Amino acid sequence: MSEMQDWAQRDLRHIWHPCSQMKDYEELPPIIIDRGEGVYLYGKDGKEYLDIVSSWWCNLLGHCNPRVNAGIKRQLDRLEHVIFANFSHEPAITLCERLAKEVPSGLEKFNFSDNGSAAVECALKMAFQYQYQTGRPKKKKFMCFTDAYHGETIGALSVGSLDLYAKIYQPMLMDTIRVQAPDCYRCPFGMSRDCCGAECFSYAEEAFERHAEEACAMIVEPLLQGSAGMRIYPPAYLKKLRALCDRFHVLLIADEIATGFGRTGKMFAFSHAGVSPDIMCLSKGLTGGYLPMAVTVTTDEVYRAFYAEYNEGRAFMHSHTYSGNPLGCAAALSVLDVFRDEPVLENAARRAAYLTAALGEALGGHKNVGEIRRIGLIHAAELTPDRETKAEYPSKLRVGYQIYKKALRRGLILRPLGNVIYFNPPLTIREEEIDKAVSICQECVTEVLERV
Repeated sequence: MSEMQDWAQRDLRHIWHPCSQMKDYEELPPIIIDRGEGVYLYGKDGKEYLDIVSSWWCNLLGHCNPRVNAGIKRQLDRLEHVIFANFSHEPAITLCERLAKEVPSGLEKFNFSDNGSAAVECALKMAFQYQYQTGRPKKKKFMCFTDAYHGETIGALSVGSLDLYAKIYQPMLMDTIRVQAPDCYRCPFGMSRDCCGAECFSYAEEAFERHAEEACAMIVEPLLQGSAGMRIYPPAYLKKLRALCDRFHVLLIADEIATGFGRTGKMFAFSHAGVSPDIMCLSKGLTGGYLPMAVTVTTDEVYRAFYAEYNEGRAFMHSHTYSGNPLGCAAALSVLDVFRDEPVLENAARRAAYLTAALGEALGGHKNVGEIRRIGLIHAAELTPDRETKAEYPSKLRVGYQIYKKALRRGLILRPLGNVIYFNPPLTIREEEIDKAVSICQECVTEVLERV
């Protein structure tokens, strides 16, 4: 038995892995990673894996980035953690000051938590209580997109619409208002995302007309519905949504957990639209993928609805043990240092254009690739048995999973979303690494689809 096999057996004796059918691990046991560097992870057996999905979209500047490593090490010898109620520390204060200059205009109050789902949960509670405390107690429901994904806690699942994650828990979930989400690949209006006027916004208008009186907030993944298959929609939709929310006194919550910190080509997805949400949720790239930390950012107007004498009972009684963790803040500050001192977004834009050309040449003409779409460095190829009808492969075939397994054997970490193959690499990826990833992806897609 090899060292890798021994570790895998020890893992399976005790560990229940996330988002997995553990029976699959009988065929594909866990790969034990020993170290990481740049876009690569290295197994216990020395095999290298190109992490083209940024380890669940959070690794922003490469594994073991020297500057982030150093920032955490400096902080480790000063303060590891402190209760964040009535106490604070320099890294948290400095981080909020610097983030306030980066987030969309008007967002200036930061509430810390420890993961994306928790940031969403915080935003929902904040929006609900805000409406109640500003004289709109009837506004109790949340509006959200169909096929949305906002996390795994009960509140976050309630404003998600993907059956894969939420269906079994339906009896536990809140009753929410679903708005038909934009789907530019299968546009019901026959339009293209590059030249449309967001005609699909009519669905939102209809929903607001019927339900706005009872709606406290609308939550969206701006421009990119990640878990729905990297669906990309135009900034015009967000502009219209901002105006509609204002008209009906509905707070607008931006879930920028997956889209923040340069993933879409700008620091935040909302920046493409030139408008601001009332509440924004950040995590993943916030610490460069190093440590679990999240923030829910809001306006002074929302904050003021909670500001009163203690006995009025208006405080936001929401907390997390590791709120404002100094090590997480140090990592986040180091990430911002890299953005400040290095041309991260400019280099990523060049790599994005290179990746677009490479994927277009490799897969653009494939008879089973219906569309290759992209925003920033995020690229997605929609697989279909018929390009004309845009039909979907039956889920029972697990086409994406078959491609994933083949890619792993060749040293590429793909993690398809159903029938969608996507690249979401660290912003620091190089052209030769792109070439390698595209080549392996093309080989695996071709081999699997030839047999389907």
